[in-house]
Amino acid sequence: MKIALLGNPNTGKSSVFNLLTGMRQKVGNFPGVTVEKKTGVFYDGDQSIEIIDFPGTYSLNPRSLDEEEVSKVLKDKNNTDYPDLIMAVVDASRIENNLFLFTQLYDLGLPMVLVLNMWDLAKKQGVQIDLKKLQEYFPDITIISTNARVGIGKERIVETISNHKKRENTRFIKNDEEPDKTSPNFERKQVEYRKNKIQKLAPSFVKKENVKKTSKLDLLFVHPLWGYLFFLMVLMVIFQFIFSFASYPMDWIENTFLYLSQLASDTLPTGVINNLISQGIIPGIGGVFIFIPQIALLFFFIAILEETGYLSRVVFIMDRIMRPLGLNGKSIVPLISSLACAIPGVMSTRTISNWKERLITILIAPLMSCSARIPVYTLLIALVIPEGYVMGFINIQGLVLFGLYLLGIIGALLTAFVLKLLIKNKSKGFLLLELPNLKAPVWRNVGFTVLEKIKIFVFDAGKIILAISVVLWFMASYGPGDTIEKSSQELMKSNRYLKSSDDQKQSMKSSVMLEHSYIGNLGKFIEPVIEPLGYDWKMGISLITSFAAREVFVGSLSTIYAVHDERDEKQKLREIMKNEKRKDGTSTYTLASGMSLMVFYVFAMQCMSTVAVVKRETRSWKWPIIQIAFMGIMAYAFALLTFLILS
Repeated sequence: MKIALLGNPNTGKSSVFNLLTGMRQKVGNFPGVTVEKKTGVFYDGDQSIEIIDFPGTYSLNPRSLDEEEVSKVLKDKNNTDYPDLIMAVVDASRIENNLFLFTQLYDLGLPMVLVLNMWDLAKKQGVQIDLKKLQEYFPDITIISTNARVGIGKERIVETISNHKKRENTRFIKNDEEPDKTSPNFERKQVEYRKNKIQKLAPSFVKKENVKKTSKLDLLFVHPLWGYLFFLMVLMVIFQFIFSFASYPMDWIENTFLYLSQLASDTLPTGVINNLISQGIIPGIGGVFIFIPQIALLFFFIAILEETGYLSRVVFIMDRIMRPLGLNGKSIVPLISSLACAIPGVMSTRTISNWKERLITILIAPLMSCSARIPVYTLLIALVIPEGYVMGFINIQGLVLFGLYLLGIIGALLTAFVLKLLIKNKSKGFLLLELPNLKAPVWRNVGFTVLEKIKIFVFDAGKIILAISVVLWFMASYGPGDTIEKSSQELMKSNRYLKSSDDQKQSMKSSVMLEHSYIGNLGKFIEPVIEPLGYDWKMGISLITSFAAREVFVGSLSTIYAVHDERDEKQKLREIMKNEKRKDGTSTYTLASGMSLMVFYVFAMQCMSTVAVVKRETRSWKWPIIQIAFMGIMAYAFALLTFLILS
């Protein structure tokens, strides 16, 4: 059996979905498009039931890609996602607003269950629904009430699905009530007639007593001044938490992978396989796992903002700022999503109906500092920014992290303004938004979101990093012809080598080996271009590999420096980097070079997957090429400026 879970945004569909499926769920796309869907499985006795959580939609008259895909599936019986049963989820406290989509679904004639969710919230707000009267208007479907947020109603839902009614040929809008299909503006007239009929019937089954119009918190959240300051404060608190509290599990993970690397080195037979595993694979994978605590915290806070309804308030107030820049208030959702990953951020722009506003949002989304940049930022901040506190409680390193995110946001908004002037489009955009009720977060939903995002990050990034770590190990261990062997022989004949201690000799041999390897030659090839930014050829290697994915940066350095410095394999990566010297004896990683590198990563387009998604969303290579070009120019220019100022 296949069930379609449908409803307006913010009706608690996710709570119902998670309540039924638990961990038996996965995220994918509808065939041939980038519209996301969730599928899950639950059991009624021995029967396995598949449930599809469709994107939230206001109408089957599509104005966005989400709504277009939902409408297409429901109107095509041959579609692989065509359901046996529709489960329509309605916010009971806003039932009149939700009935438009529900009545459209009802008129499709499919077997149906109406779930009046958030029943407790409706009662608290003085909204009373006469279920018997409502059932009279829709006699051939089952109507139930639930509080899925707190886990109430699962048994009723499963029982109703088992005993769902067969539909007769009943409709909310009768055929003889339809406007003349040949008349001008038929669709608009059709919509208006449906709305008018709902408004006339609603008072017969919905009673409202002492309904509060505005929450006191909304006086702060949507205030034309305090609303923005509060949002900035929320972002700053998030990044303080990310940097301060994640350090403890990160240290544990780092030490664990150092132990595993040492264990592999000591246990396995000496040779190529030993070096591959201990110096290539384990450090590379460790470069992903070490940042799971910070990424989990970021997703955790974003999920809370969405669950509580605060994110919709941010959309509302940001429309005032976004519109003059050529964006839409809804652009803030893709941009905030891009703080986690630009890929879902770019994909979520499909809710923006105006093409120009959608295109500009797509082009600037990768400028938001995604979670893949966290490994770069945190490693470099720990290297070049001293520990300490401002005013006794504000972590300096957390403040720098917040500043980097803020720099990306400012860069994105200024770029949007320039693109608004350059991209021409005649049609005007609009913001269609219903503010959901403020409510406490559902921790089950938050947990599912965090686990889902971590799983995607680890497995998607892990595949890339594992492959690149192996390639890097090979390129750092071998070189063209016999150049490494000849250079090593010349080194061993030098007086400097002969007078050195055993540890110094090993370090000098490793340095010569890396310098004359394939990867060393590649780094030296691009060194003249990156040297003005304060980077050496080893940094250049990581810049190149980062184009596969930004998070590869740390894995690359782990691999490079594991080969370069074998004197103490338990030595932490950042300590090795801190002691790294240039040929003239000065430190490689200074405040100037470190900040320059961080600024470069704020602006550079270093993610092949994002490029592919942008191409797919815009249906052209023109826009991703333009995107790579202007982000590359911004990255180089601002990194150069940063290095010159701090030098």
